[in-house]
Amino acid sequence: MDLKMMAFDAPLFSALQHMLDAAVADDSDKSISTPTRTYVCDTKAIAATLADMMEYPNSYTFVIDMPGLRSDDIKVQVEDDNVLVISGERRREEEKKGAAKYLRMERRVGKFMRKFVFLENVNIDKISAVCQDGVLTVTIEKLSSPEPKKPKTIEVKIA
Repeated sequence: MDLKMMAFDAPLFSALQHMLDAAVADDSDKSISTPTRTYVCDTKAIAATLADMMEYPNSYTFVIDMPGLRSDDIKVQVEDDNVLVISGERRREEEKKGAAKYLRMERRVGKFMRKFVFLENVNIDKISAVCQDGVLTVTIEKLSSPEPKKPKTIEVKIA
């Protein structure tokens, strides 16, 4: 159905017509740049996980609020020797039949994830993660930096 034939020439109707045409088009015409559902879910999970990152002389520290989570709900791992991944899932409490009904649900549930890429100067064998009072603290020790080499002076001989 063409809205222009029905004397609807406004930009809003043109946009609606374009959206309808795109929805009706077969699956082979879908854009390659359309994000997948998994990508969208991962992006939302990353955006919803806020973190503080601090640098100390000997380490990096990441602090993330994790209220109400147990240690088995949180996963801390290193990928590709330079990416720290903090992930997990916050689940809704099991409710008993007939006990209560929710009037408002504001607490976030679902998966969460955050990735941090670090430089070459970290020791991935010295990572610690502690969750205390709903706050996860991940500490990664820095590698000791080698002392800068002094320039070597070469004596010039006269021939």
